[in-house]
Amino acid sequence: MRFRVRKTAHVFERVGLAMAGAACGLFVGAYVGAAISALTTQGFLLLMMVLGFVGFYLGIDTPQLPFDEAHSEIDAAEFLSAAGTLCATLTALASVAVIVLRLEPHLAWTWLALLGWIAGVAMQIVGGAKARMRK
Repeated sequence: MRFRVRKTAHVFERVGLAMAGAACGLFVGAYVGAAISALTTQGFLLLMMVLGFVGFYLGIDTPQLPFDEAHSEIDAAEFLSAAGTLCATLTALASVAVIVLRLEPHLAWTWLALLGWIAGVAMQIVGGAKARMRK
């Protein structure tokens, strides 16, 4: 019984983090879509949200390697996941700031936000998948 409760709590936590990722994707999609007219579609917003959901579900709370002499090298999966989380959330924070403050940055910043988001969630997905494959 105790194992099932812990497992359920862990799934709830991961789904909550995934929903936060979807919200971040919505913010980035809203900012990018408002600045680049070709990306002003519901499909684009949905894609950004799904990428955030999957990235934050897999990339946050990755299983770590044991910390001992046999595993003294850098855990690439953990580092990739952490860097991706930082990149994705920084991009989302910047997107929210642009929306809330009603800024109109140069179009290059918009493309940088889109690329930063995609790179961040891609690193999360790859890092999370790699960490789970070694179990």
